[in-house]
Amino acid sequence: MESTRRPAEQPEAGDSPGPHDLLVSVAKGDEQAFARLYDLVAAPVHGLVQRVVRDTAQSEEVTQEVLVEVWRSASRYRSDRGTAMAWIMTIAHRRAVDRVRSAQAAAERETKAGRQEAGRPYDEVAEAVLSRFEQRQLRRCIGTLTDLQRESVVLTYYRGYTYREAAGLLDAPLATVKTRLRDGLIRLRDCLGVTTR
Repeated sequence: MESTRRPAEQPEAGDSPGPHDLLVSVAKGDEQAFARLYDLVAAPVHGLVQRVVRDTAQSEEVTQEVLVEVWRSASRYRSDRGTAMAWIMTIAHRRAVDRVRSAQAAAERETKAGRQEAGRPYDEVAEAVLSRFEQRQLRRCIGTLTDLQRESVVLTYYRGYTYREAAGLLDAPLATVKTRLRDGLIRLRDCLGVTTR
């Protein structure tokens, strides 16, 4: 019986495994295979995402989301529907387009809200400006966190995952995620100049 893998993905004798073989191993929970697959596909995935999203920080976030999704959904890959690389790049493209659409929707909401605020009294407008300033400052401060701290904070405080769910997504022990969160929140507090009583 012939293999359903595409010829470009079949490794030659003595070559290291290609995306197909690695993805099959990842589907079985092989962490080493995922590390090798990550090294193999991270750059092309990031390149595709960067072309669609065009924002460096968001491109890095989306790339990480894609690779986490590859880890979590590797068992859904079907070689009879395309190559492993095509499957991964399809996930990347969908995620990137979703991020752009989300950003456009947010911009439209802000524009609409701005139009509605135009007729409001001065203090409400000033309050809205202050709120936007604080949001920008918060985004800047989040950028000062380490990748591990930022992932933990974003998953739990912005995406609504529990600590345990975040630990599962990050494939890290619960105690490690809690430590990253604590350290990240302390760093955010210091960056924002929040004083505690």
